[in-house]
Amino acid sequence: MSKETQDAPQPSPLLDRSDVRVKHAAGVGETVSAFVDRVRSGDLGSLPVIVGLVIIWTVFTSLNPVFLSADNLVNLLFDCSTVGVISLGIVCVLLVGEIDLSVGSMSGFASALVGTLWVNEGWPVLLAILAAVVVGALIGALYALLLNRLGMPSFVSTLAGLLAILGMQLYVLGANGSINLPYGSAMVDFGQLMIIPAVVSHLIALLPGILIVLLGLRTRARRRAARLSATSVGSLLARGVAITVFLEIVVSYLDQGRGVPLMFGVFLGLAVAMDYALKRTRWGRSMNAVGGNREAARRAGIKVGSIYASAFVLCASLAALGGVLTAARLASASQQAGTGDVNLNAIAAAVIGGTSLFGGRGSAWSAVLGIIVIQSIASGLTLLNLSSSLRFMITGAVLAIAVIVDSLARRSRVSHGRA
Repeated sequence: MSKETQDAPQPSPLLDRSDVRVKHAAGVGETVSAFVDRVRSGDLGSLPVIVGLVIIWTVFTSLNPVFLSADNLVNLLFDCSTVGVISLGIVCVLLVGEIDLSVGSMSGFASALVGTLWVNEGWPVLLAILAAVVVGALIGALYALLLNRLGMPSFVSTLAGLLAILGMQLYVLGANGSINLPYGSAMVDFGQLMIIPAVVSHLIALLPGILIVLLGLRTRARRRAARLSATSVGSLLARGVAITVFLEIVVSYLDQGRGVPLMFGVFLGLAVAMDYALKRTRWGRSMNAVGGNREAARRAGIKVGSIYASAFVLCASLAALGGVLTAARLASASQQAGTGDVNLNAIAAAVIGGTSLFGGRGSAWSAVLGIIVIQSIASGLTLLNLSSSLRFMITGAVLAIAVIVDSLARRSRVSHGRA
C-alpha cells in the first residue's frame, strides 16, 4: 500500500450515519418546501378541512372530554360509513361539473327494496343487495341519458328523480311503512357489531406508507428516465414513515375501545379504490378533464357522454349501497330512511372535504374527511345535549366557509398561472 493511500482519510461509520441523517433531513425539508409552494399557488388540498377538524375536535374535547374517548370515536366511525359511501358517489358527479340531488331518496329506496326482497319475499340477502345496487345503476344511467340525449340539466332530472324515487320507496314499503331486519343476522351484525381484529388493523395500517414509497419510487424512476425532475428518496421515505406512524397510533388508540369497525374499513377500501381509479387510470384523468373543460376534453378525443354516464351510474350505485349500509346500521328499512339531512350531508361532505363545485378538482378522500367533519359536529352536539338546530346551523356555516375557501383558492390558482 502506498504512503498516499495510507495517509488518505478513511470513511468512518459515524460519518456514514451523519450522511444518512443529513439526507433524511433534506428529504423532510424538501417535502415541507414543496407543500408550502403548493399552498402559495392556491393548491390547498386537504389543509383547510384538516385545520377545521382539529379546531372542532379541540372545542368539543374542551367542553366534554368524552368526545375523544376511544368508544365515542368508534361509534363516530360507524356513523360515518353510511353517508360516507353515498358521498363518494357525489364526488364523481361533482368532478364532471354536475349534481345528483336524489342520492338520499335512492338510499332510502334501496334499503326498502332490500327489506322487502329479503324479509318479505324470502330472497337471499346478497341477491337482494345486488338487486338494489343494480336498480341504482339503472336510475343513474337514466339520468345520463336525459343529459346526453335531451340536454336536460342534472339539477332538474335528479330533482324529479328525488320525488319519483321517494314515491317508489313509499309504494314498496306499503301500509306498514317499515320493515325490521332480523337481529343476529350477518347484515345487522356487520352494521352494528363487527370489528376488524387488532392484528389485521395494524397490518392494514402499514400498507399506505409502503405503497407511498413503492409507487413513489416507480414514478421517480420513470421521471428520471425521461430526464424530468423527480422527488428525492428521502422525501418519499419521510412521507411513508409519517403516515405509517400516524395510522398505527390511531389504530392503537381505537383498540383501547372496541376497535376499528369493519364497515368503516369497507368505506375506506372503496375510497382507496376510487382514489386509485381517479388518479392512475385513463378514466380518472378523463373525469377531471371533462370537469375542467368539457369542450376541450371532447376535442382531445374523450367520449364525454360515456364519462357522464359512468359518473351518474357510479353515484347512484354508491347511493344504493349506502342505503343498504344504513339499513344494516339501523336494523330496519322505513319511510324515514334517506330523508331528512341525508341528501344534504352527502353533498356537503364532498364539498367540505375539498371537492370543487366548479368541477375538475376533487378526490375520494374529500368524502372521507368531509363526512368525519359532519359527524364530529353531530356527535359533539349530542354529547353536549344541545338542540339539533345548532347542528344544521354549524354544518351550514362550515359548508359556506368551504365554498368560500374553494373560490378564493381557485382565483389564486388562476392569478398564479397568469403570473
